[in-house]
Amino acid sequence: MPRLSALKPPFEPSVDKLLGAMMPPGVPPIGLFRTMVRNLPMTAAMYGFGAYELSRRLTVSLREREIIILRTCAGCRAEYEWGVHVGVFGRRAGLTGEQITALTLGQVGNEGWTAREELLIRLVDAMLATRDVPDDLWADLKSQFRDVELLDVLTLCGWYQAISQLCRALRVDLEASAPRFDDYASVPLRARVESDG
Repeated sequence: MPRLSALKPPFEPSVDKLLGAMMPPGVPPIGLFRTMVRNLPMTAAMYGFGAYELSRRLTVSLREREIIILRTCAGCRAEYEWGVHVGVFGRRAGLTGEQITALTLGQVGNEGWTAREELLIRLVDAMLATRDVPDDLWADLKSQFRDVELLDVLTLCGWYQAISQLCRALRVDLEASAPRFDDYASVPLRARVESDG
């Protein structure tokens, strides 16, 4: 049960305007956003940075971004945010069912990752485990990523740890249409992402 209830329409004009900016045209606002707008200044400030994290201005690809987000949210056991990202971006990012399962269960193996993607998974795992990056991993990252990319991926991982904590602490209700952890609890799931809308 949510600890703070999500606002329901009709919204006050300032709330309606911000929620409209946070969602694609014609898509109703998700529960997390309707909960966050209980603190409108905070949500407006977070929206600006969150919009950058999901934009083409981010220096890594959509696929690399989603690998970081899914691994971070799964590692934080934030089913809400994980499910939203699998549902909205999983297919667009070209992630297979096996890859989503591996990212979710923490059992990454031979699922067809590139060298860069493997490094991103190692980075997230290190950040979740120790809140740091060991020197040997840093050297490997420096060989594959530019400085601007490294700043983006470190910040992206931290941002989604914060979002994960927010979702979990508030007990935000899962979105009805979003996948669940249990949907990716077994391997193989070759057709899963293809069937996700």
